[in-house]
Amino acid sequence: MTTTPPPAEELRLIDAELRALDARRAQLLARRAWLTQVLWAARTPAAASPTRTAGAGGEASAPDVQNVLLLLGGLLLGIASLVFTVVAWGSMGIGGRALVLGALTVVVLASPAPLLRRGLRATAEAMAGLGMTLTVLDAYALHRAVWPEAPATAYAAGACALLAAVWAGYGLLSRELRGPWPAAVAVAQFALPSAASEGSGELFVAALLTTAALDTAAALWLRSTPVRWAAAVGACVQAVPAVPLALWLTASAGGPGDAVPAALLLAFAAVTAAVAAWRLREGGTATALAVVAGVLAVAAAGGPVRPLLTAVWAVPVYLAGALLLLGAVRTPLPAVLRRGALWASGGVQGVALLWALPLPLVALAEPVARPALVHEGPALLVLAVVAAVLLVAGRDEVWRARGRRGASVLGAAALYALPTVFELPHEAGAAVRVLVVAGALEVARRTAGRGAWTAVVVALVVSGGTAVSVMSGRLAPLVVLPVLIALFTAFSLARRPLARAGLPAALVHAALLVCSVAALRDWEASTAGAVLLAVPAAAALLAARPWTGPATVAVEVTGAAVGVCALLLTVLDPPVLAVALALAGVITGTTALRADRRPVGYASGALFLLAAWVRLAAWEVTAPEAYALPVAVPMLVLGVVRRRRDAAVPSWSAYAPGLAAGLLPSLLAAWADAHATRPLLLGLAALAVTVAGAVRRLQAPLVLGGAVLVLDALHELAPYLVQALGALPRWAPPAAAGLLLLLLGTTYERRLRDARRAREALRRMG
Repeated sequence: MTTTPPPAEELRLIDAELRALDARRAQLLARRAWLTQVLWAARTPAAASPTRTAGAGGEASAPDVQNVLLLLGGLLLGIASLVFTVVAWGSMGIGGRALVLGALTVVVLASPAPLLRRGLRATAEAMAGLGMTLTVLDAYALHRAVWPEAPATAYAAGACALLAAVWAGYGLLSRELRGPWPAAVAVAQFALPSAASEGSGELFVAALLTTAALDTAAALWLRSTPVRWAAAVGACVQAVPAVPLALWLTASAGGPGDAVPAALLLAFAAVTAAVAAWRLREGGTATALAVVAGVLAVAAAGGPVRPLLTAVWAVPVYLAGALLLLGAVRTPLPAVLRRGALWASGGVQGVALLWALPLPLVALAEPVARPALVHEGPALLVLAVVAAVLLVAGRDEVWRARGRRGASVLGAAALYALPTVFELPHEAGAAVRVLVVAGALEVARRTAGRGAWTAVVVALVVSGGTAVSVMSGRLAPLVVLPVLIALFTAFSLARRPLARAGLPAALVHAALLVCSVAALRDWEASTAGAVLLAVPAAAALLAARPWTGPATVAVEVTGAAVGVCALLLTVLDPPVLAVALALAGVITGTTALRADRRPVGYASGALFLLAAWVRLAAWEVTAPEAYALPVAVPMLVLGVVRRRRDAAVPSWSAYAPGLAAGLLPSLLAAWADAHATRPLLLGLAALAVTVAGAVRRLQAPLVLGGAVLVLDALHELAPYLVQALGALPRWAPPAAAGLLLLLLGTTYERRLRDARRAREALRRMG
C-alpha cells in the first residue's frame, strides 16, 4: 500500500519536477532553433554557393545575417512610426490618425502568427517587437490628441500598467513568442513609481519597494526563464535606490511619527529579502539576501526609537536591535535565514565597535593630549556590550575560544577608558588600570595557547599606558611602577614560558621608575643615565639565572636597549660618560664570563677602551700614544697568549693589529712634529720591534718595525735632503736617475736573485 508523503516533502518533489520540466523545455527550444537554421540553410544552397566559389569564406552565418536584417528593419520601421507620430500627426484629422496607427498596429501584431506557422521565428519575434513599440506610440498619440490635459505622470503610470497587461495578454495568445512577457515585465516597472513620483518621499519609496516585491515574486515562482530573469533584474533596479532612500528617511526623521512609516518600509523590504532567501534556500545569493534582510530588520527596529534619544545614542540603539536579531539563531527558521541573521548581527556589531574604538585610543593618548569625544558614555557601553556578547557567543570550541580572546581585549579597553569617561581622580584611575593589568596577567596564568598570549599583550598595552600616565605625578609613579614591576616578576615566575614577555616588561618599568625618581629629584640627565645602568646590570644577573630559560635573550636585549638609552643620557657630560662606559664594560664583561656569551667580551673591551678615550679627552690629552697604547698593549698580550697556545698561528694574525695600533699613530704624529723627542722614542721602539722580529724570526714584527724605522729615519733626513737637492744643479737629479736605471739594468739578474732570497728568508720566518 502506497503512503502519501508529508506536505513539505511533496512540495519539494513538485518543485524538483517543475525545474526539470523547465530545463527540458529549454533544451527542446534550443534544438528547435538549431533545426530551423539547418532547414533554412538547406532551402537556400544556391545563395551560398557563389560566395564559396568566389574564394572567400563568409564572416557571418545566414541566421546571423537574418537577425541583423530583421533588427535593422524593425528599428527603421519604429523610427518611421515615431516620426510619423510626432511630425505628421497634426496634419491629419482625428479619424485619420486613429485609423492609420490603429490599422498599422493591428496588422503588425497579427503578422507573427502566419510567420510562426511558416517556421520564421526570428521574423515573427521582430514583428512582435515592432508591434509592441507601436502600442507605445499609440499611447503617446492618445495623450497628445485625446487627453492633452491629463497629468503626465498619472497618464504614464496608467499607460505603463495598460501596456503591461496588453503585452502579457498578447504573450498568452502567442505562446511561442518569447519577447512579449519579458517586455511586459519591463514596462510594468514604471507604473507604480510614475504614479507616486509627485507624492511624498515615503509614497515613492513604497512604490519602488512594492514593485521590487512583485518582481521578486515573479522571479521566484514563474516558470518562464526569460520572465524570471527580467523580473530579477527589475527587482534589483527598484531595490537599489529604494533601500538607501528608506534609510535616509529613517535617519532624517524628526520624531517617532515621521520615523514609523520609514521603519515600516524597511521592514517590508526586510520581509521581501527574507522570503527570497527562504525560496532560494542555498547558495551565495540566498545568504546575501538573508544578511540584507537582517540588516534591514535592525534598521527598521531602531528607526522609531532613535528620535526619542540624543544623536550620540543612535549607535547603541541599533546595537540593541542587532542583539535582538541574535535570538533568531535559536528559532526554527530555515537555516539560510538563521545564518543571515547571525552574519547581519555580527556586521552591525562590527560597525558599532569601529564607532567606539576611538575611546580607548583617546584614553591611551590622555597623558599627551586630551581630545574631546562627545560619545564617550555610549562608546563605553558599546565596548562592554560587544565584549559580553563575544564572551558567551560561539557555536563550537574554536569559536568560543576566539570569542573569549576578543572579549578580553574589548573588556580591557572598556575598563581602561572607564576613568576617562567618568573623570575619576588620577590616583583612582591608576588603581583601576593596575587592577586591569593584574586581571589580564591572572587570565594569562590560567589559560594556555593564544588566549594566554592575548592576555599578555593586553597587560603590556594597559601597563604601558598606565606607566606613562602616572609619570606626570609626584607620588603616583613611586607606588604604581613598583606594583607593576612586582606583578610582571611574579607572573614570570609562575608562567616560565611567558617570562619572555613578563621579565622585559618588568625591566622597562624599572627603567621608567628610575626616570621618575630622577625627575622628582631634579637630577642632571647624565646622573640619571649613570643610575639607569642599574637596570642593565639587573638584566645581566637575571639572564645568568638558570630559571630564566626561554626569556634569556629577551631579557638581554631589553637590558642592552636600556643601556644604550643610559649612555645617550650621559653624552653631554664626558666625565660621567667615561664612568658610564666603564660600568657598561663591567656589565658586558661579567656577561662574557658565561660559556655561551664569550663574544660579548669584544664589546666589553670596546667599552673599556671608549671609557679610557673619553676620560683622556676630558683631561684634554692630545698625545696619540695615550689613545693608541691602551689598545696596542692588550692586543699584543692577546697575541702572545694565542701564539703560546697554538704555535701555528701566523705572526701577522697575532701581532700585526697590536703593532699597527701602537706604531702607526705615533709615526703620523712624528712626521708633523717639529721636535726630536717623539721621532727618537719612536725609532727606538721600532728598532726594538725589528730586533725582536729578527731574533724570534717573525715576519710581522720584522716588516712593520723595519718599515716604521726606515720612515722615521727618512723623516729625520728630510731637511738635509732638501738642502742637498737645493744645492745641486738642475741637471743633477735627472742624471742621477739615469745612472741608477743603468745600474739596475746591468745588475738586474743579480738583484732578482737577491730579492728571491730575501723573500724565501721571510717565508721561512714565523
